[in-house]
Amino acid sequence: MDKAEFDRFADAYYDQHRENVAVTGEGPEYFAEYKIRQLRAIVEREQIGVSRICDFGSGIGNSIPFFRKYFPDAALTSSDVSDRSLRLGKQRYPGDGTYVLIEGSRIPCEAGAFDVAFSACVFHHIPHEEHVTWLKELHRITRIGGLIAIFEHNPLNPLTVHAVNTCPFDENAKLIFARSLAKRLSAAGWASPRIQYNLFFPRSLARLRPLEASLGWLPFGAQYVAFARKA
Repeated sequence: MDKAEFDRFADAYYDQHRENVAVTGEGPEYFAEYKIRQLRAIVEREQIGVSRICDFGSGIGNSIPFFRKYFPDAALTSSDVSDRSLRLGKQRYPGDGTYVLIEGSRIPCEAGAFDVAFSACVFHHIPHEEHVTWLKELHRITRIGGLIAIFEHNPLNPLTVHAVNTCPFDENAKLIFARSLAKRLSAAGWASPRIQYNLFFPRSLARLRPLEASLGWLPFGAQYVAFARKA
């Protein structure tokens, strides 16, 4: 992961993200909240007790208020290669939380430290040949029976591809097909990876959003989540 690249974009990231998603009629908060809300649903469906969460590639902390909303009793560790991003996240959302700077190819946390490893649109910034290495590292810091949930942009959705191609922050991004990510999860030791597609309707069609929960099998949502357990 390129620390310098993330440090360079940290201060402008929120405004660039807001401009990039404006075509959907929603702001960055909508997309940040949907991920944590869906994570909560997955955790409840899988019947996983959650007291410790690692946000891998937490950036400037867009997910922090929603972790506090949907996981109020869980301790959150925000981890990133960008020290500037971590400092901005702490400034934006002061309060409880741990911030960990990732250096080299290791997350400086103990083995089995977390119930949930979470990542939101980070892996398309990591060279694909390094994916299994980082998935193994996330496997190491997750307890047995714990969960990994990785949200990514869907390269099968043309509007998503256009948004990524026109976003300065994503200039070096390489999108990942869901099946490829599932295979890499398996290669890293995660058990029975599953895929759920998300975000089918813009704000103008918000009345149809209740249907999205039943469309997770359809590979045309703007994003998807790949999730698996540590056996």
